[in-house]
Amino acid sequence: MKPFKYIVLLISLTVFFNCKKEEESEEEVNGENQTGYVIEPVNIQNVKLNDAFWLPIIQRVQEKTIEYALAKCEEEGRFDNFLIAGGEMEGETRGAMPFDDTDVYKIIEGASNSLISAPNPKLESLVDSLVAIIKVGQEKDGYLTTWRTIDPTNPPANWVNVEKGERWESLEASHELYNAGHLYEAAAVHYKATGKRNFLDIAVKNADLMVDTFGDGEGKIAVVPGHQIIETGLIKLYQITGKQEYLKLSKYFLDNRGNPENHELFGPYSQDHLPVVAQDEVVGHAVRAVYMYAAMTDIAAIKKDTAYLDAVNALWENMVNKKMYITGGIGAKHDGEAFGENYELPNLTAYNETCASIGDVYWNHRLHNLTGDVKYFDVIERTLYNGLISGLSLDGQQFFYPNALESDGVYKFNQGACTRKDWFDCSCCPTNVIRFIPAMPGLIYSKTGNTLYTNLYASNEANVALKDQDVLVAQSTSYPWDGKVRFTVNPEQKGEFTIKFRIPGWSRNIVLPGDLYQYASKDETSNKLSLNGEELDVVADNGYFTVTRTWEPGDEVELEFPMSVRKVIANPKVEEDKDKMSLEYGPIVYAVEEIDNKGTFDAIQITTDEEFKVEMQPELLEGVNTISNQKLTAIPYYAWSNRGIGKMKVWLPTQEK
Repeated sequence: MKPFKYIVLLISLTVFFNCKKEEESEEEVNGENQTGYVIEPVNIQNVKLNDAFWLPIIQRVQEKTIEYALAKCEEEGRFDNFLIAGGEMEGETRGAMPFDDTDVYKIIEGASNSLISAPNPKLESLVDSLVAIIKVGQEKDGYLTTWRTIDPTNPPANWVNVEKGERWESLEASHELYNAGHLYEAAAVHYKATGKRNFLDIAVKNADLMVDTFGDGEGKIAVVPGHQIIETGLIKLYQITGKQEYLKLSKYFLDNRGNPENHELFGPYSQDHLPVVAQDEVVGHAVRAVYMYAAMTDIAAIKKDTAYLDAVNALWENMVNKKMYITGGIGAKHDGEAFGENYELPNLTAYNETCASIGDVYWNHRLHNLTGDVKYFDVIERTLYNGLISGLSLDGQQFFYPNALESDGVYKFNQGACTRKDWFDCSCCPTNVIRFIPAMPGLIYSKTGNTLYTNLYASNEANVALKDQDVLVAQSTSYPWDGKVRFTVNPEQKGEFTIKFRIPGWSRNIVLPGDLYQYASKDETSNKLSLNGEELDVVADNGYFTVTRTWEPGDEVELEFPMSVRKVIANPKVEEDKDKMSLEYGPIVYAVEEIDNKGTFDAIQITTDEEFKVEMQPELLEGVNTISNQKLTAIPYYAWSNRGIGKMKVWLPTQEK
């Protein structure tokens, strides 16, 4: 394939860097858990997915989307920029964005997550070649933003200030620190996947430059990033190297947001209007926001900082109660890719950037690791099955940047298109999907001491090291198409420990935590748990079935979360959704698409007592449950716009009975 041929050509330019023995950094990688979190995820290396729903999505990314993105990166000069910056090629900066370097980093991160799950020498060799290319573009002191190295007076975007042509002069727009953050995130995953230092050393060299450049003190620059993510990246490097300076700089960047004595404030768009501990409303660019909230949660965990924890709790409550879409998407406004006002949730013009959904999952996962509260996985599940995977087409080669909840077939909501596109000038969303999706199995289980949390339901086998012994667990399920799960437990020896089985929010009659949405009627059907064929009278414990017992090899748990078609109504303060309902089945939000409802789409109305049938259609949209009656046919929201341009709506007008 073309991208692989291109990489082979590039290897000849960089063979010196591949063959040169890697120099050891001064820091010793200590391997200790320095996260501060009470609960830790079960590593994807120990979770082998065989799920009929998630495995094809992951394989699609691994087998199609990564290669497709490499071809696009070649076409648009992402690799060239590193080689031009390092003097191995001649030319001007290619691409339209000052953060194009990060597309390469995110592809490496996604590939590295794939390597964690399954060794692949060909893929590992390819990644090594990409790392070698990146190394070419790094300056001697560790600086790494290719467009500024190539020509600091000629940025790829005209909104970057280059009055002086110097490093760091336009941090509200230059994305130099954002680039570094994705570099660190990718390097940390690559190191964990391979044990190699080639990429980690590039990141550490750059991070050391950041430590020498920013902060309080003589000769240092007092400022914060315009676009957050370096904060979480620095923390990940700290957790690998144990270098306190990285943690200190991350906290410095957070502590000085909203501090006019530190720098000229960037304003609410960059969450730089108030000190972070004083912020209680989610505002501005949604991706920047959730990346920052994730870093704040890290600091709250590591430092046991109650002020940070109080702030992230207040921000989370505001988002989930007033600013989240039924699909789990966030960000109402195209203008600024931003949150709107409280209850401002338009459908046709909804933004719901794919990157924002990914960032929100990262944040909620941290909050669960800190508290074990089921509500965070209620948000994660809703986002995963709806507003996140909607960003990737069923062929793995087309994308949504925004994820609208309505389409008239005319309004070009998706960066100039009213359907999916094959790429974007700003390609952050496709490559963010690449880095995220292969890591999805790491969300399924968590553990603390002798307690195992089962957070999500998908067929898999997992090896879990609890405090006192290792346990092999296996799930078998057709979730999300039905709510039956068979769970087999095989401890290495008979022994007592606890397994907490999450009861999904929808099966507890909760759409989302809070009062933004509610079901039109309560489902009285009981959730069930059986052990070795005998139904247990177990009471839900804060959203979990908690089973503490002396487990024996071969113990089998059966869970049943009965599914029915549910009608959802929004808080009356959401003007766009008044006198409307949306449909759900299990964790899946449904959409009505014109192609399935020709001639009747505009006239569709439903009642609160409307009855529907649910039917699995294996030949439709890679196999989905449809919801239908004489009035309409609905498909899972995530699968819409895979059959050409047409109308769509999630919220359906209601009619009186």
